[in-house]
Amino acid sequence: MKADDSEEPTGSKDKLKRTLGFFDATAISIGAIIGAGIFVVIGIVAGMAGPSLVISIVIAAGIASFNALSFAQLSVYTPKEGGGYQYAYRMISPYAGFLAGWMWIFSNLFVSAAVSLGFANYLVALIPALSSNAVNAVNVVAVAVCLLFTFLNYRGIRQSAIVNNVLVVSKILILLFFIVFGLGFVNFNNFNPVAPNGFLGVVEGTSLIFFAFFGFARVTILAEEIKDASRTIPRAIILSLALSTVLYALVGFVAVGLVGSNSLSQSASPLASAISVTRNLTALFVVSLGAIIATASVLLTTILGVSRMTFAMARNGQLPTLLSQTHPRFQTPHYSILITGLLSSILVFGGFSRIVAVSTFSLLFHHALVNLSATRLKAENRRYPVFISVLGFILCLALLAFLSRDALVIGIAGLAVGSLYYALVNKRRKMQKRLLN
Repeated sequence: MKADDSEEPTGSKDKLKRTLGFFDATAISIGAIIGAGIFVVIGIVAGMAGPSLVISIVIAAGIASFNALSFAQLSVYTPKEGGGYQYAYRMISPYAGFLAGWMWIFSNLFVSAAVSLGFANYLVALIPALSSNAVNAVNVVAVAVCLLFTFLNYRGIRQSAIVNNVLVVSKILILLFFIVFGLGFVNFNNFNPVAPNGFLGVVEGTSLIFFAFFGFARVTILAEEIKDASRTIPRAIILSLALSTVLYALVGFVAVGLVGSNSLSQSASPLASAISVTRNLTALFVVSLGAIIATASVLLTTILGVSRMTFAMARNGQLPTLLSQTHPRFQTPHYSILITGLLSSILVFGGFSRIVAVSTFSLLFHHALVNLSATRLKAENRRYPVFISVLGFILCLALLAFLSRDALVIGIAGLAVGSLYYALVNKRRKMQKRLLN
C-alpha cells in the first residue's frame, strides 16, 4: 500500500511552515508527557496501587513503548499533520481516521482541563493569598492559564516552541532535584505493604498512570511543521518516552519513600506534600514551581496539538473548513486554536479525577486504532515486527476494562456523538452529489 499524497495541501490558506528541529520536536513530546501525570495523577494512582505505583509506572511505560514503535514507523510512512488521525485514515478507512481524530480531540480537551487544574492547585498552594477561597481560586486560575496559552499558540508555533523548550529543561532539572534531594529522606517502612490492594490495584493504577505517557506522540500531530520529519519524529518519540520513564520511576519511588502512598493519595499536590516532610521550605518552593512549569508546558503543547488535529481533519473535509484556515500573518490555524482554548476552559469545571479517566479512555481508543493501522503496513514499509503493534492493540483494549464507570459512559457517549456527526456529514455529501449529478 503506497502512501497517497493526493491530499497534500496546495493552497496558501492551509499550508504550514517547517520551523522545528530535533531538539524542538523532542521537547514538544517531553513537554506533553511530563506534567499533571507525575505531579498530580501520581497521587490518585498511589491510592490504587499503594507503594506498587512504581510497578504500575513501569508496566504503563512498557505498554506505551509498543504504541510508540507503531507511531514511529507510521510517522516515517505518513509524515503529515494529524498523526494518528492520518494513519488510521490512510491505512484503515476515512471513518476509522475520523474516529481516531475525534477521540484524540475529545481526550485532549479533557487533558487541557486536567493540566490547567493541576497548575492551579500547585499555584494556589504556593501563594497563601489565593488559598482563602481555594476552590474558586483554583477554577479561576485554571481558566486564566488556559486562555493565556491559547493566546501564545495563536501568535505562532516558533514562539510556542521557544517557551516550551525553556519550560521542558526547567522541569527536568526540578524533577532531578526532587529525586536527588528527596533520596536522603526516604523511609523504607513506607513501602510496606507493597501492594495493599493486590494485583487488581496495580492494574487499575497502570490504566490511570497511562495518562501520564500519552504525550510522546504529540510531535506526530505537527509533522508538517518539523524539518526532516521522517527521521526527526521517530527519534524524538523514542528518546522522549525513554527519558520520561526513567524520571517517572525514580520520582515515584522517592515520593512513596518520603510520605507513603496513603498521604500521597490524599493530596491534590502530592509531590509538594512529599517533599514537605524534609521541612525545607526552599525545596518545597522549588518542587511546587516545578509542578507549575510542568503543567504549563503540557497545556501549551496540548492546545498546540488539538488545534493541529482539528486543522488536519478540517483540511480533509471531516470538520468544518473554517478550522483549516491559517492566519495570514502568524501562519497558525487560528480558529482551531481559539475554539480549543475556549472548550478547554469550560471543561475545567468537570472535576479532576473524572477528567483524567475520560481522557484516558479516549486516548486508549485512539492508540488502539494507531496500532491497528500499523498492522496494515506492508513488510517493506515496516520497521518492527508486526506482533509489536498487535500486542499494543490488545493491551490498549485490555486497559479500558479497568477504568471507572464514569469514564466508560462518557467516553462511549463521545464516541457515539462522533459517529453520529460522521454519518450526518456523509449523508449530506451524498445528497449534494446526487443534486450535482
